Amino acid sequence: MSAALAGRRIVLALWAGALWTAGFVVAPMLFATLDDRQLAGVLAGELFTAIAWLSVACLLLLLVFEYALHGRALLRRWSTALIVLALMLSLAGEVGVRPLMEAAQGSARFDTLHTLSSSLYLATCAIALALVAWREPSAPHV
Repeated sequence: MSAALAGRRIVLALWAGALWTAGFVVAPMLFATLDDRQLAGVLAGELFTAIAWLSVACLLLLLVFEYALHGRALLRRWSTALIVLALMLSLAGEVGVRPLMEAAQGSARFDTLHTLSSSLYLATCAIALALVAWREPSAPHV
């Protein structure tokens, strides 16, 4: 197995695990165990910001590994399209929706923005699942 293929697998596993742990274990646990829902929301927001930037870093690394494995053919691969889509969703949630949510704190608009943010996050989680579940054909040895 090439170093690029091993690197791709490791980064993908770490990214997907972080996404799922934050979204489906830690954030729900914050709301279930803390009496102060506002504090739970603040902590969850900070958690999701950290995950968004971790996602950006991991997705950029995945693109580097895709290029190392497939060269310019990466532009014709479905996995590259999914990585780019996940990158766009992560950035849209963090740079686009999160500031709007902070400005709308306590208003009815917050709920709508929270739903949008959650949908972007769930779509990113689904992309991670697709990338993990798909068995890549063996990459050429580099």
